[in-house]
Amino acid sequence: MATMANPLLLSSTFHGDKTIFLSPPTPKTTKSSSSGRKHEPARSLFKKQPDLSEKTLRSFSSHVALSALLLGSVTPQAVALDSTPVQSAPPPVIEAQPVKPSSSNGSPFAQNLLLTAPKPQPQAASDLPEGSNWRYSEFLSAVKKGKVERVRFSKDGSALQLTAVDGRRAAVIVPNDPDLIDILAMNGVDISVSEGESGNGLFNFIGSLLFPVLAFAGLFFLFRRAQGGPGGPGGLGGPMDFGRSKSKFQEVPETGVTFADVAGADQAKLELQEVVDFLKNPDKYTALGAKIPKGCLLVGPPGTGKTLLARAVAGEAGVPFFSCAASEFVELFVGVGASRVRDLFDKAKSKAPCIVFIDEIDAVGRQRGAGLGGGNDEREQTINQLLTEMDGFSGNSGVIVLAATNRPDVLDAALLRPGRFDRQVTVDRPDVAGRVKILQVHSRGKALGKDVDFEKIARRTPGFTGADLQNLMNEAAILAARRNLKEISKDEIADALERIIAGPEKKNAVVSEEKKRLVAYHEAGHALVGALMPEYDPVAKISIIPRGQAGGLTFFAPSEERLESGLYSRSYLENQMAVALGGRVAEEVIFGADKVTTGASNDFMQVSRVARQMVERFGFSKKIGQVAIGGPGGNPFLGQQMSSQKDYSMATADVVDSEVRELVDKAYTRAKQIITTHIDILHKLAQLLMEKETVDGDEFMSLFIDGKAELFIA
Repeated sequence: MATMANPLLLSSTFHGDKTIFLSPPTPKTTKSSSSGRKHEPARSLFKKQPDLSEKTLRSFSSHVALSALLLGSVTPQAVALDSTPVQSAPPPVIEAQPVKPSSSNGSPFAQNLLLTAPKPQPQAASDLPEGSNWRYSEFLSAVKKGKVERVRFSKDGSALQLTAVDGRRAAVIVPNDPDLIDILAMNGVDISVSEGESGNGLFNFIGSLLFPVLAFAGLFFLFRRAQGGPGGPGGLGGPMDFGRSKSKFQEVPETGVTFADVAGADQAKLELQEVVDFLKNPDKYTALGAKIPKGCLLVGPPGTGKTLLARAVAGEAGVPFFSCAASEFVELFVGVGASRVRDLFDKAKSKAPCIVFIDEIDAVGRQRGAGLGGGNDEREQTINQLLTEMDGFSGNSGVIVLAATNRPDVLDAALLRPGRFDRQVTVDRPDVAGRVKILQVHSRGKALGKDVDFEKIARRTPGFTGADLQNLMNEAAILAARRNLKEISKDEIADALERIIAGPEKKNAVVSEEKKRLVAYHEAGHALVGALMPEYDPVAKISIIPRGQAGGLTFFAPSEERLESGLYSRSYLENQMAVALGGRVAEEVIFGADKVTTGASNDFMQVSRVARQMVERFGFSKKIGQVAIGGPGGNPFLGQQMSSQKDYSMATADVVDSEVRELVDKAYTRAKQIITTHIDILHKLAQLLMEKETVDGDEFMSLFIDGKAELFIA
């Protein structure tokens, strides 16, 4: 049965082998003076003016002709899809009429003549629709009356342009009518199809010139919105504002979090409280010659409360507070990140003393020039500017930089030196007392039952972070609501814990009696060997209910001291390997070697890993001695090799393999000896598991008391 790397449990897996047709508006067919007809001589219009000289009349005649030309030719011909010319009308008539003399006008021609605009020619009455766009019904009616001379369809057939018998043109949107061609043919309409794009050539030429301008304007508008222009998220109001910082600024921070809301990180709180106290009472420190730290780097696993601590510092300090994420500095354009760093620190210096918080600083603070694909020029410019702003030629007096990361191993060494980040505050996983306080914080506002004991919950959750415990209490509240309960009891918290660790129960899973019996003996083998091994973790719970990929689980309660110190003895590691092999041994003893399953595959992976580490890294082999061989896997972010480096000979490799084999064989022998000696307890535990599916630690220990079992002695 599979054992998970988490020291909390041993898991067992039993499952199967797993457009638009456009037409410019058609003007009325105004007759143009450019049709070639000549005007009458202008002098014949002025016979009542004998005082006019020949030269004056000739000059005026030319003016009249020019006016007639302008008035008659300003109306363009109808724009059509085909090249059929529009019939031109007679030129406009320009009449000269005598007017009353006016003392206000010194011009003799203005006193005697009045130029009138061309009068529209009366049109014959027509029953055709008005306008340049006809309805389809109006078009069909005109066709049937013989009023349409020709039509030209667009290439996609969705529109057409018609020419009426009186020379007018109009556009029609064509629906999907299969009888249209027959109707047009029966009424003698000339039919053609456009060979090119719809529209006039002049309009197409103008459109081709305007399209790049309009496209650039659209992109420019989107760029301004995306980069904080008017109406954009930043509201900075300029096309080049993408080089400004997007940090959030609070003159009086109101984060809603104080140090009282932070639990389980007492040492980190103490170091940050000194920074807050320095901002509030600087004379206390400067009198002794102390200088405020320029930067504090919060380091720790995800979910331990680094950002929460920064919010608490902002809420407690009472000074201007800038907050941003390091990823906001990196942009598409090279140099934007450095510009934003400069802008951020310029703002901060104007508000000094103040605090600047940069979350996930590893986004820009990675070691320079160390990637597998070479350096990133934009990120390196950004970190260089950040280094200069924090401790450069001009300095940054009065600005305290807080930063958080869970990858301190990839940060550049120049960023971590004193003068930039003077302090590295480790925010680690909380201990038992810290977990109790965190559970109390995250239980506020929840209806808890009287049977809820935070001390017991804290002891069952070693290695949990603050975020994990918050999720645990939230999942328990959800389970209580799903069960229509008024309070959250210890059962809901226990179920939520198992759900988080191993996954939800598969209550509707179809399990045969044979498989159920196999899983029961497998889990009983893990529990039996674990309980009889000296100095090993006690059994907390055994279950054969499938969860996730596991067919059954055996929960152990690890030692808090061992987890915090990280120190494991040789005997503990040997016991751990034996416990992991207990499931396979139980299968062999009960069902025979030919009936064993693949349920112990994860167990074998765990045993092999522990044995190899004992030989190569921990010095637990007499033949290899106290020598560490085989370097650990390289970190690709640091440009190292991704696989383990073999720094030993083939002969040494053979010795390592034989030592690993010897350790595994020894663990297998110990597990088999325990199970065969206490076979009666194994049968009772397996039968109890088949009946109840879940057995807790107290009930399990009662079997050992009744069976008078003794601890294993090597």
